[in-house]
Amino acid sequence: MNTSTRLLAAVATAVFSWVSPTVQAQPAGTFPSKPVTLVVPFTSSSGSDIIARIVAPKLAARWGQPVVVDNRPGASGNLGAQQVATAAPDGHTLLMAINTFTMTPSIYKKMPFDPVADFAPVALLAEASFVFAVNPGVPASDMKSLVAYARQNPGKLNYATPGNGTPQHLAMELLKSKTGIDVVHVPYKGIAGAITDLMGGQVQMMFASVHSMRPHAQAGKVRLLAVTGQARSTFAPDVPTFKEQGIDVMDGVDAWFAVLAPGRTPPELVARLNRDFVAVLNSNEVMESLGKQGLVVRTGSPVELAALVKRDMGRWKKVVTDARITLD
Repeated sequence: MNTSTRLLAAVATAVFSWVSPTVQAQPAGTFPSKPVTLVVPFTSSSGSDIIARIVAPKLAARWGQPVVVDNRPGASGNLGAQQVATAAPDGHTLLMAINTFTMTPSIYKKMPFDPVADFAPVALLAEASFVFAVNPGVPASDMKSLVAYARQNPGKLNYATPGNGTPQHLAMELLKSKTGIDVVHVPYKGIAGAITDLMGGQVQMMFASVHSMRPHAQAGKVRLLAVTGQARSTFAPDVPTFKEQGIDVMDGVDAWFAVLAPGRTPPELVARLNRDFVAVLNSNEVMESLGKQGLVVRTGSPVELAALVKRDMGRWKKVVTDARITLD
């Protein structure tokens, strides 16, 4: 057994620890015996909410039970996650998580749950690439010229984010640490205001989803310089990746979406949930519906998701520590 295989096996063992004597988990064979709740830890129309509302009726038809979408926003997703962490490990309460789940443990001084022990990864669901956009007034047509211009004007350029500790914030801090540029963070209360001010020139740059930025680029209101990930986005095939432009740390910065169950959920039930979610996500109808929202279906096993969570937690901890990002 090679080192990689041993690591995944260890992660799987930790994730699928058996039910303790004090917790009675429902056997997989009796699931579902009542309505299933998909807890979305963000507001309506967020990526995780869009996925939940598209898959809920498909899962309901498959399971023969209602599937309810419950929005519980707050504390960068921690409020909704806490609800699932304390739920019975019987598959009837599930978390529709995004990759902020791997960021908040390093950002918040106190966490209401253990992101590893209190959850059982079920399946990766989808991804959405980020694009690095600038106001047309910035004299840069690619990342090389942008970095050169920022270095010539330290502290004079601003970048917008939907808020402190968001994936867009951490993505920019990662880019800053790699390129050595000095740009000022301007956090907003949501993505809409940030995009509006980027187009208006109040801020000069930001990360956002390709899907949300593409129409503004086509209208000439923003310029797209690079996309995250290992390959170009199908929604903006003319925009090169960071790696193509010599910046090799932005792979895996894409927003990912996944489903998690409460910790101590029996392995056979986790496997059942994984099979059902993967089957629904990979149906042509669901892939087409998510594609219209800028989301690309990416599914995998519980072990693969557990490894992704562990890897991202380590990666973002370093970014948060180096940038000294904290939230109460």
